[in-house]
Amino acid sequence: MIALVSAPSNLGLRPPLPTTVPGCAKAPEALRDAGLFARFAELGARDAGVVLPGRYADDSSPGRLRNQSLIIEHARRLAGRITEIRTVGDVPLVIGGDCSLLIGAGLALRAAGRFGLVHLDGHTDFRHPGNSPTCASLAGEDLAAAIGRHWPVIADIDGLGPYFRAADVSHAGCRDEDEQLVEVSQTVGLTIRASEIIRDGAVDAGQRIREQVDRAELDGYWLHLDVDILDSAVMPAVDSPSPGGIDAAHLADLLAVLAPRAVGAQVTVFDPDLDPDGRCARLLVEILADGLGELGRAR
Repeated sequence: MIALVSAPSNLGLRPPLPTTVPGCAKAPEALRDAGLFARFAELGARDAGVVLPGRYADDSSPGRLRNQSLIIEHARRLAGRITEIRTVGDVPLVIGGDCSLLIGAGLALRAAGRFGLVHLDGHTDFRHPGNSPTCASLAGEDLAAAIGRHWPVIADIDGLGPYFRAADVSHAGCRDEDEQLVEVSQTVGLTIRASEIIRDGAVDAGQRIREQVDRAELDGYWLHLDVDILDSAVMPAVDSPSPGGIDAAHLADLLAVLAPRAVGAQVTVFDPDLDPDGRCARLLVEILADGLGELGRAR
């Protein structure tokens, strides 16, 4: 059974404007209002509650992430909820929230074995202290932290880092001009750009990814989705929209190939503040119901 967890964290994002906070913390309830939880209930899913974050502080300083202590605390609590869900045989679907949620998933899975990661994102999220002097917002650095290329305070929580081995990671969806594309391509097991998905088709990309992460030596794989993988014309309600992304049909097809064999998934970075008429929320409900409805069913 799919178990939906609301994780309304905005802790890993920079403020959109001075004295404001990112709106993606409102995403779980906006998607609930648009029918997401009802659609999944029709598919047999249950509501597994909410893991609340601490209050956004914007307290970054040199050598320290914005909201660092709060992110670590939330990651531990989210890991605990994911572990509880998996212990009773259910499949977690975490509705966020920003990409820093990947650390909570990584903590839970690393404590349970060796898992792969499918990182579907319009950006590589691979900024880290080794390639940038401006590290501060974990939502743009989550993949680097997840494989151990960040400050130990975030990349080695409770001595469990790296949460995923680089060779066990597939990234898909970044744009051709992504600043860290070359480094990521040389580091993780597989990298597929958005332009390749558009050229070759989502089913082909999904099959390539599944071959890379669904291997006998792994205990399964986690599915991370940042909805800015969608083209900005399709999904403008995100922190960093950009052209060159895939369309809704591509994303639904890609998820449908990957979801059945996944041990869980998370959905991140939808910002209801940028969706005043609810159009983007309704579109996401359709994509997620179509693409993730079989989450974990083939395991």
